[in-house]
Amino acid sequence: MQTIKAAVCHEFGAPLVIEEVQLAPPGMGEIEVTLDAVAICHSDISYAEGAWGGHLPAVYGHEAAGVITALGSGITGFKTGDPVVVTLIRSCGTCPSCASGRPVICETPHDTVRGPLTTADGKPLDQAMACGAFAEKVVVDQRQIVKIPEDMGKDVAALVSCGVITGVGAVVNAAQLRAGQDVVVIGAGGVGLNAIQGARIAGARRIVAVDMSPEKLEIAKEFGATHGVLATEEKPWKSAYKALGGRSADAVLITVGAIPAYDQAPRYLARGGKAVLIGMPHSGAKAAYEPVVLAAVGQGLIGSKMGDVVIQRDIPWMVDLYQQGRLKLDELISGRWSLEQINEAIADTKTGSAKRNVIVFG
Repeated sequence: MQTIKAAVCHEFGAPLVIEEVQLAPPGMGEIEVTLDAVAICHSDISYAEGAWGGHLPAVYGHEAAGVITALGSGITGFKTGDPVVVTLIRSCGTCPSCASGRPVICETPHDTVRGPLTTADGKPLDQAMACGAFAEKVVVDQRQIVKIPEDMGKDVAALVSCGVITGVGAVVNAAQLRAGQDVVVIGAGGVGLNAIQGARIAGARRIVAVDMSPEKLEIAKEFGATHGVLATEEKPWKSAYKALGGRSADAVLITVGAIPAYDQAPRYLARGGKAVLIGMPHSGAKAAYEPVVLAAVGQGLIGSKMGDVVIQRDIPWMVDLYQQGRLKLDELISGRWSLEQINEAIADTKTGSAKRNVIVFG
């Protein structure tokens, strides 16, 4: 066991506490990564606020990048010193979901409370989302990491671990957007901006961003949105219809957890269109639809977790697009903070004005 610093949640809704915790060495099939950066995702904040319950104390954080510093037994394809991104996608590789190419919905349970983390006095500490990356180091399964180029900044690489693959992947893998189709993206935050980029890269004809903030709509245009619509309008779907040249969208991507966004999503859809549910409302929240309408015009609703990616397949090509200048990552970072400033970074993220705040170590 070694001692590291981590931001620990002891009470839902309370500030995180920077303290020393214990990290076990990597076991069979596991890898230790010393982190250089971890981004703050809204899912981390929701968990820390108790939106989905869970064990306490806990260490959140799941959008990270760093360097391999120790290997467990049975590791192939990695070595100490390799730069990697760390994801929350822990997959067994053999269950029906993994075997059919959908590792993001792996069916094999994993006990994060009895993982590599313990408190300083040896008590259980939840390695939330199988990562626990609000810490100096993590020990994760080898299937959770992907090597990245030596010269890629870890702060921008960390973004690929969740927000980028979730947004871009939802367009490419879940919506299966074809060139020339039209898209509406509800929410122009971190994931929404990446969904917009995904639609641009996939060859969408027009891309309409919908958000509560005029400023965020302007940012959305920098990432590829052709039009912006304020969600505060009485019937924003009508403005989207006009922006799309008098037609509705082939795909609507809901990237926020607000129930009104889910209630309204089908109104943006064309006949045969598909709404992709990405944002995560709190447990117990419900949306309402008139199913006869969806059935009559062949519309569909589909959930998309982590962009339905296979990280070993999808992260390399997204990194390559970044290196070509076709995928914006540097522009997604709103601020860089130390681990000791994590509560300030979270507060800034909660204002809704930040794209992605990144904790930088060292």
